[in-house]
Amino acid sequence: MPRLNTNDLIGFLAVARERSFTKAAASLGVSPSALSHSMRALEERLGLRLLARTTRSVTPTQAGERLLVRIGPRFDEIEAEVAALSELREKPAGNIRISADEAAVTTILWPALRAVLPSYPEIKVEISTDNGLVDIVAGRYDAGVRIGEIIAKDMIAVPIGPPMRMVAVAAPSYFATRPKPKTPNDLASHTCISIRSRTHGGLYAWEFEKAGREFRVRVDGQLVFNSISQILQAALDGFGIAYVADALAQPHVESGRLVSVLSAWSPPFPGYHLYYPSRHQHTPAFAVLVEALRYRTPKAPSRHSA
Repeated sequence: MPRLNTNDLIGFLAVARERSFTKAAASLGVSPSALSHSMRALEERLGLRLLARTTRSVTPTQAGERLLVRIGPRFDEIEAEVAALSELREKPAGNIRISADEAAVTTILWPALRAVLPSYPEIKVEISTDNGLVDIVAGRYDAGVRIGEIIAKDMIAVPIGPPMRMVAVAAPSYFATRPKPKTPNDLASHTCISIRSRTHGGLYAWEFEKAGREFRVRVDGQLVFNSISQILQAALDGFGIAYVADALAQPHVESGRLVSVLSAWSPPFPGYHLYYPSRHQHTPAFAVLVEALRYRTPKAPSRHSA
């Protein structure tokens, strides 16, 4: 068998992962027609069909899936080792791709990056915002940011924020003509602003807990979003009760634009963590990111301090 062209294998990995010649070609900087021609030539040399093509999609065949699983991680390791050569540079450099939910980007990720990136101009960060669970390995992300309790056990998880609470909030104008709910069950008689889970497709059931008892409440209302910022804005505009992270709601509660209810039913839970595969090869750029985000418990003030 003639020696395979490494570029053809890289092209195959891009197509198999993107499920699209157009997207794969854009990521490789070539034309879709040139990439398609290379894939057909690769299949001819191997004597196997690697990609099943239709007018709407491209998917690996059984042989293609096997090749993807076997050689994909090896090429990833090569890329990581080449990136690690940046240790020889004066300053860390390279690209970092992160998947994070909207609240994490707003409250933790961007504030940290805003502070550290000016000191490292050769580090480039791509953030993909998604409120659902994402397979960061399949998506070729370097890391993800999610709530600590939902991270898979085979990942390394680094805490990057304090414990969190979810809070039910609404504008004062909303409560002007309605009694405030005293228990989660009272939400049944209120207009609530829902979020649709991108992971499961259904509406998120609000979770409460008190005295060791957990409650999941299916709420109803006029509005459903898949964006936390839109939910918060609808609450500020008086369209109902929203259930959002305390860090997002607190500035508006303090300013009087929102009123918090059911606080006794919302205990804290583990906050945001940066997570990545245990086999992840640390580059200097990634190490800078981890240290910039790592959460350190505030020290209690000394009894002798002024």
